[in-house]
Amino acid sequence: MSKESSRRVDTTASTFIDPGADTREGYAIAKKSRTLARSVVGNETVEDRIRQRCSIAVGDFAMAGLMRFCNDPVPATVAALRARAPIITDIRMVRTGIQKKGHGSEVLCALDHGNEIAREQEITRSSAGLIALHDRIPGSIVVIGNAPSALIALCGMIRDAGVRPAVVIGTPVGFVNAAESKELLRTIDIPSISNEGTRGGTPVAVAAVNECITLFIEGA
Repeated sequence: MSKESSRRVDTTASTFIDPGADTREGYAIAKKSRTLARSVVGNETVEDRIRQRCSIAVGDFAMAGLMRFCNDPVPATVAALRARAPIITDIRMVRTGIQKKGHGSEVLCALDHGNEIAREQEITRSSAGLIALHDRIPGSIVVIGNAPSALIALCGMIRDAGVRPAVVIGTPVGFVNAAESKELLRTIDIPSISNEGTRGGTPVAVAAVNECITLFIEGA
C-alpha cells in the first residue's frame, strides 16, 4: 500500500504568490482567502499548501481532511514541471483551468484524441483519449478531475502495461466509480494526489496542480 508523505518545508505565512491573480483586487481576494485557509488548515508542509488551495476551490474546509498524498507527489510534480513534461487532462474544463504562466509544460486533453478507439471499443472518450496518448504518458503529469472511467483506465495502463507517469492527480467526482477509482489509484506504487469519497471534481484537480505550479515558480 502506498504511504502518505509529510515533507516539511519553509511555508512562511508572510509570503504569498498567486500567478493567476493579475489585478490588485484579484490578488487581495486570493491573499485573504489563503490567510484564512492557513489558519484553519495549517501551514507546515507542501501537502498543507495543496489542502489549503483545494479547500478554497470548493469553499469547504472539510476538503482538507479528505485529501490524500501517496509517494511524495508534490516533489514529483515539481520535478516533472522542471523537465517540461506534458500535463495530460481528462476533460477540457481541467485543461482550461490549469495555470499556463510560469512553466513550459504542454497541456493536452484526452478528449482531443482517441475518437476512433472510443467508437470501436465503446468506451468513454476520456478513457479512449488516454489510450491514444499512451506514448505521451510516461513521465507526464496526468490530471483527472471528472471521469472515473479515465482514472480506472489509467490505473490499468500503469499496473498492467507498465506505463509510468511522473504523477497522477486524480479527483473525479460522482456516485458511480468515483470513490472506487481513487481508492484503486492509492493502491498503485506511483506518486499521486487524490481525495476520499464521492466529492472532488475539476476545481479540486485544478487547485492541486496549480498549487504545484506555484511551488515550482517559488523554486521548491
